Amino acid sequence: MNTELLGIFASFIITLVIAIPLGKYLAKMFAGERVWTDFMKPIENGIYKLSGINPNEPMNWKQFLKAMMTINILWLVYGFFVLMHQDKLPLNPDSNPGMTADLSFNTIISFVVNCNLQHYSGESGASYLAQHFIFMFLHFTSAATGIACAVAVFKAFKDKTTTNLGNFWEFFVKTITRLLLPLSVVIALILTFNGTPASYAGKDQFITLQGDTAHVSRGPAAQMIAIKHLGTNGGGWFGANSAHPLENPNYLTNMTEIISQMIIPMAMTLAFGYFIRRKKLGWVIFGVMMVGLFMLMIPSVSSELGGNSAIAKMGVTQASGAMEGKEVRFGPAATAYWSTLTTITSTGSVNGMHDSTMPLTGAWQLLAMMINGFFGGCGVGILNYFIYLIIAVFISGLMVGRTPEFLGHKVEAREVKIAALITLLSPLLIMAGTAAAAYVFTTYGNADWAVKPSTWLNNPGYHGFSEMLYEYTSANANNGSGFEGLGDNNIWWNVTTGVVLILGRFLPIIGPVAIAGLLAQKKFIPESAGTLKVDTVTFGVMTFAVILVLNALSYFPALALGPLAEFFSMPK
Repeated sequence: MNTELLGIFASFIITLVIAIPLGKYLAKMFAGERVWTDFMKPIENGIYKLSGINPNEPMNWKQFLKAMMTINILWLVYGFFVLMHQDKLPLNPDSNPGMTADLSFNTIISFVVNCNLQHYSGESGASYLAQHFIFMFLHFTSAATGIACAVAVFKAFKDKTTTNLGNFWEFFVKTITRLLLPLSVVIALILTFNGTPASYAGKDQFITLQGDTAHVSRGPAAQMIAIKHLGTNGGGWFGANSAHPLENPNYLTNMTEIISQMIIPMAMTLAFGYFIRRKKLGWVIFGVMMVGLFMLMIPSVSSELGGNSAIAKMGVTQASGAMEGKEVRFGPAATAYWSTLTTITSTGSVNGMHDSTMPLTGAWQLLAMMINGFFGGCGVGILNYFIYLIIAVFISGLMVGRTPEFLGHKVEAREVKIAALITLLSPLLIMAGTAAAAYVFTTYGNADWAVKPSTWLNNPGYHGFSEMLYEYTSANANNGSGFEGLGDNNIWWNVTTGVVLILGRFLPIIGPVAIAGLLAQKKFIPESAGTLKVDTVTFGVMTFAVILVLNALSYFPALALGPLAEFFSMPK
């Protein structure tokens, strides 16, 4: 147990050691200052010239969002048809079939929006061409999209009054050439030298420890696994994701993968403060997010190390903790740590089965995705936090009897309405989706809906409700992990979660960028004695309180019906 906790501590410290200087680098790079990756300029200029792009063209918030949405729609259409016809395309040595229309619809939306909610098994559901030139390609572009939009918000508050949020294409290309690509190469090399496949060969034959012959898929997995974690994507090359011995061969690769999925979300938080020349604000936000991380991680690790009371009642010793659904290579503590970090970010990769974790661990996983603002995904995490921040500014302004201000700009009715709508969006999508699924399951259980709703759940009751709640929560948070007792590859789940995926991705991006653009064009108000200082510990505590209250009011009833009810029903 001490060794497991030491591994967690080491992983966390290494993450900080990388993330802090990375945040400073990102601030300089996006601000156009000289950085060591300037040698990439000729390549970037070649991309701009080939694409007919002027990277120096200023964009207001509407032009910025138009560029972002246009290219994402193009990728969605392109990927949809490739997935449906992958069986007729090259690079398919294992002869995997094409996807059905509803599965292709869900899958391509999921990868475009940085979620990777996989309703198929990786090695048997997708060809090498789809894995490499659709999924891995979108791992880069979806992460770069989120980061570019976050930088637009940064740009809005760097200057006193402006309509220029920067150029989407410049931020997008730089994110790939100067951040995602070089770091992915390093991570992929570590994985490759530790046993993760990195070739285009087909299935290989292995002899198991029991002496059985197994045919195991291979392919260019290391390359995709590197960017899936770095870009907080999470879609597994293999169906078992990072619990698969080829996707995550040993404890070194386990540490590499968990570190890689946290460094950019942490760095972007600090980059915000450095970029707008308000370092203290960046560290206050970082501190609030870190407190939230620990409040979710510590009880999760404790819950898994405490074992399962139902198994203990049978007289079975659980010296290592609750081992159901865990890899013996990693243990329950490392799995709990991973489950926390993968759900507070939008990564969604797993090194153990979340469906098998203890009820309270499941509750913390759900809450992490419901909050979706403690570091979060690449770029979008700071955007989600920005919405909470605007609401905290508004409430604080009401408390002191002043017009709310944020960094010298008045926060008025239009900005508050946008923030309120975005805040209400997540509970609406999650609760409405879960309620509709529960109604269909209980009312039309034997109906023929491509697959009978009665076959959706292997675990009816409290845990079955949690499985459905988790699916919509994961889709809305663009996370992609799941309680895999749920049978989700059917028309109902493919279509409904597909709708939640696209709304849960783009509206929370459009909202913050619009708010930032509207605030930036207002007249700058110099600080005075009555100005609300947002870079103080007091305001950080206020924002944290707003996050807790909003999410408790929104989600406690649903959590009480699922994981909390399951916890209280267990033998004591």
